[in-house]
Amino acid sequence: MRVAHLALRLMCLAWLWPVTQLNSSHFPNKRRHKEQYVGENTKKKHGGRVDLKMRKLDSTKSLLIKSEQLLRIEDHDFAMRPGFGGSAIPVGIDVQVESIDSISEVNMDFTMTLYLRHYWQDHRLAFPSSSNKSRTFDARLVKKIWVPDVFFVHSKRSFIHDTTMENIMLRVYPNGNILYSVRITVTALCSMDFSSFPLDTQNCSLELESYAYNENDLMLYWKNGNDSLRTDEIVLSQFFVEDFQPSFGLAFYSSTGWYNRLYINFILRRHIFFFMLQTYFPTMLMVMLSWVSFWIDRRAVPARVSLGITTVLTMSTIITGVSASMPQVSYVKAVDIYLWASFLFVFLSVIEYAAVNYFTTVEEMKKLKRAKIPNSYNAAEAMAFDGCFHDNEIDLTSFPEVSSTPNTERNTQARNSIVSAPTEGTRLRREHPLKQNLSFIMSNSYMIDSYSRILFPLAYLLFNIIYWSLYS
Repeated sequence: MRVAHLALRLMCLAWLWPVTQLNSSHFPNKRRHKEQYVGENTKKKHGGRVDLKMRKLDSTKSLLIKSEQLLRIEDHDFAMRPGFGGSAIPVGIDVQVESIDSISEVNMDFTMTLYLRHYWQDHRLAFPSSSNKSRTFDARLVKKIWVPDVFFVHSKRSFIHDTTMENIMLRVYPNGNILYSVRITVTALCSMDFSSFPLDTQNCSLELESYAYNENDLMLYWKNGNDSLRTDEIVLSQFFVEDFQPSFGLAFYSSTGWYNRLYINFILRRHIFFFMLQTYFPTMLMVMLSWVSFWIDRRAVPARVSLGITTVLTMSTIITGVSASMPQVSYVKAVDIYLWASFLFVFLSVIEYAAVNYFTTVEEMKKLKRAKIPNSYNAAEAMAFDGCFHDNEIDLTSFPEVSSTPNTERNTQARNSIVSAPTEGTRLRREHPLKQNLSFIMSNSYMIDSYSRILFPLAYLLFNIIYWSLYS
């Protein structure tokens, strides 16, 4: 009985064994799906946190830990410079100028964006490497090691770009050589000379220096000589960038000693075309407009006075506008010379008409006095619109004509003979040529306008020739 029961069990097992093998061959990923299901449920249960046993270790985090251990950062005091107590550590500098963002004449400064690269060697960061490949890090590791404390002399403000991360790169080589690069925008002082403005050329420089380490501890130098300074194509609205040139020098401070200083020198030449359109051409037109009054009749007082006042006020507006956009310097600029000389020409054209009007009035008053006007004559009727007397408006028919008689003719001839043949010992009084010329001009005031039509343009042309030959 027992033997029969045991034989029945064996037969059942023999029949079920092929079915079990078939199921295992059709569902090989069943265990994996189960683990995945359990992992997702665990993640949902614990608010997004997965048990460390159910995931692999983060390779990035483990690499950072290995890098710090490889560089032995915790084994050294990086508050001290490399080779402390020995000779000065050489730090090479390499600069690439990305752009010159702005130049302000009012504030006397410029804004520049550049890539500043430092090169030095720190044996404390040397690490073994079979492939001799460098390791590159960002700003997080920079804060844990020693880096040169280079700053910009005469800078007003500066910052390191931080979009999308801080623009800092640290590259460490197996032998301890280090490349440290930052992208900086700096606004620095530029002492400008505006004596030739706007026909000027400005020399500006950006100066680099170590803040804490003098020449006994740190030696700054251009890594590749003149090739250490590179620039992208720079286009400015008001200047041509003529030249970029690196140079080297020393700076002395009475309390701390001598420091190495590097210079980034560049020359800026101003575009003149903008100022020709905005300042010089309008000024020339105002001066020439003031000459129009020389062709207007001298008796048209409202026309000539209004034209003169308009040109004077316009010149004043141009001068004020130029001065507002410039720093308040204590010396005369080239544009000031041109504007004030042009203003003088405009002002003299107004004075010229005042002289013409005055001489005309004086001459006509003399003519009225010589005419022996009777008491019944009304002088107001003889006044022109400009307030001047004119002899052609006076009715002289009421005066009797003097008849010519033999006696009067003999008397006239006698007076002429006396004048023409002076007796011996008589002193002749000679009139001065200047007084004669002045009297002639006063008696012919209309000639002042005629001379002014020639003299004013010639004088202004001569002034322009001298001005542009000196400053251009």
